[in-house]
Amino acid sequence: MSYPSPWQPWQAQNSPSMLASHADRERAVDVLRAGFAEGRLQQAEFDRRVARAYEARTVGELTLLVADLPQGPVAVQPSLPPAQAYPPVPRTFLPAPPPPTNGKAVGAMVCGVLTTMTAGITGIPAVILGHTARAEIRRTGQGGDGFALAGLILGWLSVAGWALFLTIMILAAASSSGGP
Repeated sequence: MSYPSPWQPWQAQNSPSMLASHADRERAVDVLRAGFAEGRLQQAEFDRRVARAYEARTVGELTLLVADLPQGPVAVQPSLPPAQAYPPVPRTFLPAPPPPTNGKAVGAMVCGVLTTMTAGITGIPAVILGHTARAEIRRTGQGGDGFALAGLILGWLSVAGWALFLTIMILAAASSSGGP
């Protein structure tokens, strides 16, 4: 059984390219106000959409602004699962997906953490991967700069620890064999 969708004033004989009237803009703003009052929109999103509604030139622009909001009582089709009962949200209003995390940054972090378990052997790979990852992140805009930085810090601490240990060992060997 199919339920009719709620009637929108701009759906009658109008095409999406038809110029919007003041009344069309006000009806779209009323739908936005109702969505805001129901908690479907945050304040910043509501303000942005209202501004766009008043600047809209065509009926199609207004339709996009309210496409993800109910324009009256919403008829849910009981035979469909909840995910399919409502139309999908237009990509215009979805948040931008986060950038992918750089794989070398994750590798730098793993190598940096493993320095405690490998007696510092993975410190040098952590430093190399960390520097490489940070350069790639700056160039491509990927995520994971914190991972790369953590790997760099842990890797350099490991390298510095080994350098200190070897220096102490060389000084100890030199002082014990060079005595009178």
